[in-house]
Amino acid sequence: MISKTLLLIDGAAMAYRAFYAIQNLSTRTGQPTNALFGFIRMANQLAVQWRPTHRAVVFDAGLPVTRMTLLPSYKQQRPPMPDELRSQFPLIEEFLRRAGIPALRVQGQEADDTMASFAALAAAEDAETLLATSDKDLFQLVTERIAIVAPTASGGRMGAAEVRGKMGVPPELIVELLALTGDTVDNIPGVPGVGPKTAAKLLTEFGSLAGLWARLDAVTGDKTRAALAAHRADVERNVQLIRLRTDLVECVDWAALVVRPAPFAALRDFYLEMDLHSLAREIDTATAGTPPPPKPAAAPKPDAQMNLF
Repeated sequence: MISKTLLLIDGAAMAYRAFYAIQNLSTRTGQPTNALFGFIRMANQLAVQWRPTHRAVVFDAGLPVTRMTLLPSYKQQRPPMPDELRSQFPLIEEFLRRAGIPALRVQGQEADDTMASFAALAAAEDAETLLATSDKDLFQLVTERIAIVAPTASGGRMGAAEVRGKMGVPPELIVELLALTGDTVDNIPGVPGVGPKTAAKLLTEFGSLAGLWARLDAVTGDKTRAALAAHRADVERNVQLIRLRTDLVECVDWAALVVRPAPFAALRDFYLEMDLHSLAREIDTATAGTPPPPKPAAAPKPDAQMNLF
């Protein structure tokens, strides 16, 4: 029986999505707030839609040395982050702080691997994990205990059957599929002429990359067979690049990740500071007619405080 549901949000990906989806929003002083506003909206929608018992937002904290050693051009084609977006990340972190939503990162590691590590630990404790992301790399993690959910309210939930329907292979073959096709988003070259449909067909026919290499002579199509033979080493390297790590954290601090009631006063003040008046009005509507909150307890002494993340 599942007693915990952990929602992990890909923070940077959601900020990017919000930034490009919403235009021309800023404070009176000119500070852009479009990504901040969209991020808050999506975070709130995810909480309402999936009702997690625990949640966190996960951020990148560098590119792993192992991947950069394997492929120095890994992700190097990406354009710099727009300044208008970069200036909003501290604001997003401030929103998370005031909302009481933990921000997770592991130094020198990508968000995907951090999400994979927490999801694996949660699954081992029979908890359910929902990964709010649109990154197909994370499809490899899907099991009975781990699912993908779209970061927007219009999206649904992807289990193993949905992954197979979308990608043509089950979650356990996603790494091998992407190793064959490559990934233009991450600047990982694949086998020339082998797209998603061909890769799915090959893996379905031969069962795995090991089966494909063992029976390479049986591959239909001279060009495809020759390309696979010529790029086998690239494919094997790609497997190492694409497979996510699940060993970056030792335990899940469930008490730190528990979803608590929204601190409306702190959030309302922040929304007004950012000229996000529609969000402030929503709080006013939600709290209309409710008694004022009790006076908070005295804050702990500085030496008793702990920075969990």
